[in-house]
Amino acid sequence: MQPEGKQFTAVVGGKPVIYETGKLAGQAGGAVTIRLGDSMIFAAATMSTTVRTGQDFFPLTVDYEERMYAGGRIPGSYFRREGRPTEEAILTARLTDRPLRPLFPKDLRNDVQVILYSFSVDTENRIDVLAVNAASAALMISDIPFNGPVGAVRVGRVNGEFVVNPTFAEQEVSDLDLRLAGTRDAILMVECGAREVSEADMVNALEFGHQALQPLVDTQLQMAAEIGKPKRAYTPFAVEAELKSAVEAQAAPRLAEILERPFVKAERQESVDALQVEIVASFAGEEADPVKAAQATEAFEAVYKKVVRQRILEQGVRPDGRTKTEIRPIWCEVGISPRAHGSGLFTRGETQVLTLATLGTPREAQELDDLTPSDTKRYIHHYNFPPFSTGEAKPLRGASRRDIGHGALAERALVPVIPAENEFPYTMRLVSEVLSSNGSSSMASVCGSTLALMDTGVPIKAPVAGVAMGLVKEGEQYTILTDILGAEDHLGDMDFKVAGTEKGITALQMDIKIAGITGALMSEALEQARLARLSILGQILAVIGQPRPELKPHVPRITVVHIPVDKIGAVIGPGGKMIRSIQEETGAKIDIAEDGTVFIAAANGLSSDMARERVEALTETAVVGRIYTGKVVRVTDFGAFVEILPNVDGMVHISQLDSQRVERVEDVVQMGDEITVMVTNVDSDGKIRLSRQAVLEGWTAEEAAERDRKGGGRSGGSRPGGGRPGGSGGRGGPSRGDDRRGSGGSRSHR
Repeated sequence: MQPEGKQFTAVVGGKPVIYETGKLAGQAGGAVTIRLGDSMIFAAATMSTTVRTGQDFFPLTVDYEERMYAGGRIPGSYFRREGRPTEEAILTARLTDRPLRPLFPKDLRNDVQVILYSFSVDTENRIDVLAVNAASAALMISDIPFNGPVGAVRVGRVNGEFVVNPTFAEQEVSDLDLRLAGTRDAILMVECGAREVSEADMVNALEFGHQALQPLVDTQLQMAAEIGKPKRAYTPFAVEAELKSAVEAQAAPRLAEILERPFVKAERQESVDALQVEIVASFAGEEADPVKAAQATEAFEAVYKKVVRQRILEQGVRPDGRTKTEIRPIWCEVGISPRAHGSGLFTRGETQVLTLATLGTPREAQELDDLTPSDTKRYIHHYNFPPFSTGEAKPLRGASRRDIGHGALAERALVPVIPAENEFPYTMRLVSEVLSSNGSSSMASVCGSTLALMDTGVPIKAPVAGVAMGLVKEGEQYTILTDILGAEDHLGDMDFKVAGTEKGITALQMDIKIAGITGALMSEALEQARLARLSILGQILAVIGQPRPELKPHVPRITVVHIPVDKIGAVIGPGGKMIRSIQEETGAKIDIAEDGTVFIAAANGLSSDMARERVEALTETAVVGRIYTGKVVRVTDFGAFVEILPNVDGMVHISQLDSQRVERVEDVVQMGDEITVMVTNVDSDGKIRLSRQAVLEGWTAEEAAERDRKGGGRSGGSRPGGGRPGGSGGRGGPSRGDDRRGSGGSRSHR
């Protein structure tokens, strides 16, 4: 018997968001679909029944698999099957994971897996925030312990007004792309790109978005109450009170002593790790009981967190001795790589990032094979985090989810200042190599990218800098930290990264681990970040004050030529023969857009000029009064046909071949001769009339047009018909119009 699904509807921004459950995936812990417009996503959440022995962390995995059938498309790969996830899919999985993770019980150690599929995607509604709502709803109705629900929305700003879940079209004209997730009482996660939005406007947008997501929270609570399964009992990972007290008694004073020393990161971490190994071993016993070891490890981590936080809140002392607003020492350099098109080195404390820039042609833009309407991307930012950057030795496994997320954040920060393609017709790829890391490497990659872009000579609208901020809060007491270390990120209550120009914010990423973050606190944190950003910008501009006025000699130069759309075929040629021959002969690369814009990339000016001349020659149209030197391609008794442009010829009537009377065309020109002529008329059918007499006698364009209109020119003799081009004197050639061959025009072939 077919099961009946049950629907629940939340109205968000005047649009229905429809949850449905009970019909699909009955053996999952919880499963739902969620729909907005014709965009639909499926989520299933399941928890294991067993726990791995001695496991001291919560094993949550969130995977989003982008199914191309959702958009009515077949995958572009060789196998015509979805392969490794796209960057968009990875970013959606990360977006979903971040607000869910803090809401599971701290003592849960069972494996929990959330899997999401795209079932349908329209061209209006984004699917990423739907994924967060679907995953939360699946958890809420499942048997999995979860302290949700979570609601998520996107906020845009169109014509100064905030919009909830804007369409793709609205997003194109929005100066804000804010995604946020939260519970009824607090915001948990923020991911944002913006066009230099002020801090005050950002706080207003966050408050607007938190209010807008409340119907999603209400609906999920209704679902849990009506159809939710009872939550499954689990074996909590608990540290015995006696063990916790004993570990704290041994570890706390020694940790305080370690933190007093002016160590660099590696030395401090070695001391902390050595102390942890010693204490864990003392409680695990000679047989190294894995359960006792896991409990002692958990207790030690809790003590370490408590000591660090107390020192910050009560003494105002951070692990490296800085004040709460102090930025680590910064030094910058450009031009590190002699052959890269641009490079920027940014070092802040023990965090160091080298960003290298490469410019390419429009053809080298990244092709996107995902479910978004965009099919290419001309500004690309990649981020690499090798193990040596933290003093470790691990196998290289390619870009991790974290690498992709940090690269996307840095890309989002710089996109608002990148010049438009019609101003700077290049594809830009920036690669940030993290050479050393102790916190805030993603924001260091933003700073390194600004240096690299200006070193390249990219005319960015304004330099961008970024800083990572933190928060330590106990009750009503709190401290906001500027430029946080890795340890402060791990042990703090909030990690938010802010990037922007002097004018405003261009990117924001925030993960909040506690409730009770007020708008006033958020405003204070953003203002503290703004002051830090301005300080960092000053140090960047002290190294390179503005983009270089010229590209480096080895950077390809791109010349832009606009041709009529109906001439694109002439440049490409049959099977691409013509464009290939131009590229081979000139050494230039040529890209042609659908609107007739031609991009010519060449290593030197001569190559570029040659290619441009060839393209212009293939697409030029005859203009009355313009003089051309062409080849005689056909001779008749009434005149000669001259090819003045590639595949374009016109006719010189016998009366226009010379200033004197001409008896026979062959007396003046032969097949293959080159002669100089002026265009005197181009009729509505594209037929071209030419005059050699006009060149010999120095007619102006106006005079040539006037004489052609009157049908006369000086014949130089008493020839019958008075030398009139259309007359029937002399050898009795036909008048113009009596024979189509007498009028010239374009030829598709000879």
